[in-house]
Amino acid sequence: MAAAIEKLPQLKSATDGLNEMSENERSGFINLVSRYLSGEAQHIEWSKIQTPTDEIVVPYDKMANVSEDASETKYLLDKLVVLKLNGGLGTTMGCTGPKSVIEVRDGLTFLDLIVIQIEVCRFFVSFVLILMPLHNLIYRFPPQNLNNKYGCKVPLVLMNSFNTHDDTQKIVEKYTNSNVDIHTFNQSKYPRVVADEFVPWPSKGKTDKDGWYPPGHGDVFPSLMNSGKLDAFLSQGKEYVFVANSDNLGAIVDLKILKHLIQNKNEYCMEVTPKTLADVKGGTLISYEGKVQLLEIAQVPDEHVNEFKSIEKFKIFNTNNLWVNLKAIKKLVEADALKMEIIPNPKEVDGVKVLQLETAAGAAIRFFDNAIGVNVPRSRFLPVKATSDLLLVQSDLYTLVDGFVTRNKARTNPTNPAIELGPEFKKVASFLSRFKSIPSIVELDSLKVSGDVWFGSGVVLKGKVSVKANSGTKLEIPDNSVVENKDINGPEDL
Repeated sequence: MAAAIEKLPQLKSATDGLNEMSENERSGFINLVSRYLSGEAQHIEWSKIQTPTDEIVVPYDKMANVSEDASETKYLLDKLVVLKLNGGLGTTMGCTGPKSVIEVRDGLTFLDLIVIQIEVCRFFVSFVLILMPLHNLIYRFPPQNLNNKYGCKVPLVLMNSFNTHDDTQKIVEKYTNSNVDIHTFNQSKYPRVVADEFVPWPSKGKTDKDGWYPPGHGDVFPSLMNSGKLDAFLSQGKEYVFVANSDNLGAIVDLKILKHLIQNKNEYCMEVTPKTLADVKGGTLISYEGKVQLLEIAQVPDEHVNEFKSIEKFKIFNTNNLWVNLKAIKKLVEADALKMEIIPNPKEVDGVKVLQLETAAGAAIRFFDNAIGVNVPRSRFLPVKATSDLLLVQSDLYTLVDGFVTRNKARTNPTNPAIELGPEFKKVASFLSRFKSIPSIVELDSLKVSGDVWFGSGVVLKGKVSVKANSGTKLEIPDNSVVENKDINGPEDL
């Protein structure tokens, strides 16, 4: 690290020569590198960690309801901006272009569903209809067109990366006639650093996209301001932005949360939800030295990692659904006060070891006044990160109405089935080709599939199911099969 510090002037000089960067990007990049080289880190004293009270992490069902008065709904909506993090590519699922244009269900992409949700917009409110077991309550208004009914416009903002910008600009043209104003801006573009020389890779001749990286979603705050969008929304009377990952199908507008934030003058709110065994590595909220903050597994001393993963002690995790006051963002960015923990991400690209430094938006919570968490129903966290998640949302476990994915109330188990698909199913095209139709999984507990396996139409899976095709063998599950609590290793097991 000391040797790298000596190379900082050289790094700055090389960065000044990169014409692809704006002044804001240069400043942000050098600031991030300087902080990293200084060894700046927040050391957590484990004994000081406290479990947040209900005043700090508010139970969702204790929040005040939104009235049925249309004027209150309009009042709240007029203060809101919806921002989706749209910088990711679909490469992990074998797709090119932005992940948000992968078809999720019924021929609709993530972006289609997001636009429909805002255009039609059903909201979580607590006085309508219980559709789920207590662990997964869903409450909703009937679908309503915001513009026609309330005379308001909730803008949709997409934060792209340089990887997704061009494709997204073309894609949003199809929504020209929708009732949603769509805005886009790019997050910062930083150069990857050659690890052994500590110089920007583009200055060494790597001028294509692989020489650069987007520095994590913590960059949303300065980039929103640098784009000019923040000031524009403030001038329109907007007060809060709802930030969420574009691949989280459960991250819909919730007026109950927005009302609480406005009434209590909370500058920042992180939605958390109860942990399951699948979420043990997720960041959690803690009380630390009188403030609420995010604790990530990377900050946990080795001797306490198992304790961190415990569902008994740390019962909630971060969904990355965030509600943030726009004026507070402006104030903190102008003061250069958002110094989130730096996440070093070493990679090897084209045989070269490079380093990229990133930050996470959730870590900003400790810099905002009167920041809180809200413990929301699990239904607000429905990410699609892999084809195993795609299987869940395309199955009869969920229904799709007006852009909203709702869990089937026939499912009595409050948790979803554990799905593990082999590499043959990793890419979306391969995944879809291997199912004549998506199996019924309402009564499924777990599914593990490996090898050259193909599913017929009308298949029903129940309990614990394992399907393994031996090397060189093609294994087909016949049409209309009902497979329950079974290990299938060959045709003789069917």
